[in-house]
Amino acid sequence: MRLPDPHSQIFEEERRRLAGLAYRMTGSVAETDDILQEAVIKFRGVALSRIDHPTRWLSTVVMRLCLDHLRSARTRKETYVGAWLPDPLIADHSSDAESDWVETEDVGIALILTLDRLTPEMRAAFILRDAFDYSFGEIAMLLGKSDTACRQLVSRARRKLAGAEPADPPSRALSHPLVAAFWEASRQGDMDRLLALFADDIEVHTDGGGKVPAALNVLKGPRNAARLFAGLARKRSSPVGPCPALRWINGSPGFVSVENGILQTTALSIRSGRIRAVWIVRNPEKLEHIRERG
Repeated sequence: MRLPDPHSQIFEEERRRLAGLAYRMTGSVAETDDILQEAVIKFRGVALSRIDHPTRWLSTVVMRLCLDHLRSARTRKETYVGAWLPDPLIADHSSDAESDWVETEDVGIALILTLDRLTPEMRAAFILRDAFDYSFGEIAMLLGKSDTACRQLVSRARRKLAGAEPADPPSRALSHPLVAAFWEASRQGDMDRLLALFADDIEVHTDGGGKVPAALNVLKGPRNAARLFAGLARKRSSPVGPCPALRWINGSPGFVSVENGILQTTALSIRSGRIRAVWIVRNPEKLEHIRERG
């Protein structure tokens, strides 16, 4: 009987946690997969007898790979066509259901968008400290900075994140009627109903990546948002079907649909019974994992 490879066994036990770390840093499913593949190759190249704490060693390697990715991706992000959104993570049955490959706690779209505005080092320090309970000494060693500098990085990140008011805790009973009402009103182009659903500070983000039709700018305000969906309804050639099944996309209620032959995910941020944000991902590169997993 062949004994299991100890490197593989340790890595598989940590895979979901490491994937959660990489996704928080990159917002990309494909990049997360690539980083984990590189990390396991590095891990297998080191004798376990030389590693005091394999889980910490793996987290450190993954974070360093993420930092390398972010530094090289800054120019690509600056030239990205239209609004950028993270790759959607989808769960089916409840707001706290986890996908099978990544720990999905605290990977909400609003959080990832806020993290994306931080410097790579600030983002890393905050995630390691608040999500993975690293000491400031450990963070300092990883980033090559002093403990004091790392404390400042985390403090500045917390201040930036504190300004974002959280959405209501997801609830199937409360979310499903609102999602269904949005589906019907947006597909019918009903301006009055859309305005009644939208919060005064609503934002609509549509990520097509320059590969499929999408709004190039983030639309702000209920009238601008309602005009967008009313205009899309006028252009729709096929009849409107029933609202798709409720899905949880990065912890937010929404649905997966095909619009004029293009697959897309739509997630809603709900606060006080009104829609605060609509996040639509249409970029086919960001939806490949959804096609593969059915």
